[in-house]
Amino acid sequence: MIAEYDVARVICRLDELADPGARSFTAGAGDWPLQGFVVRSGSSVYAYLNRCPHRGHALNWHPEEFLTPDERLIICASHGAVFEISSGACVGGPCRGIGLTSLDVIVERGHVLLTEDPQTLASAHA
Repeated sequence: MIAEYDVARVICRLDELADPGARSFTAGAGDWPLQGFVVRSGSSVYAYLNRCPHRGHALNWHPEEFLTPDERLIICASHGAVFEISSGACVGGPCRGIGLTSLDVIVERGHVLLTEDPQTLASAHA
């Protein structure tokens, strides 16, 4: 079981994240909690702010739909920009040269956790 002080940082259990796969999450409280998503690719897990660098809106229309049909890239559902999973770099579309904002995560005792306090992150990215 994750220690009580870590619960606010838990995004999901690793076994709840398909490989490859992605899912959105909300962390923190208040009017502007942190809106992010995690992507699993093999033994690696990456997390990003769920905000298109081109227009500032969420990348997805559905909670677990962040990847291209071949599951090799992250895609913005609104205008089709595509991003590398491992770096968040835009490799096609209107935001070429601009990347996603990464969030640091770790896998601990079978859970994916933010390494920083979600309230602090939410405030920094509001």
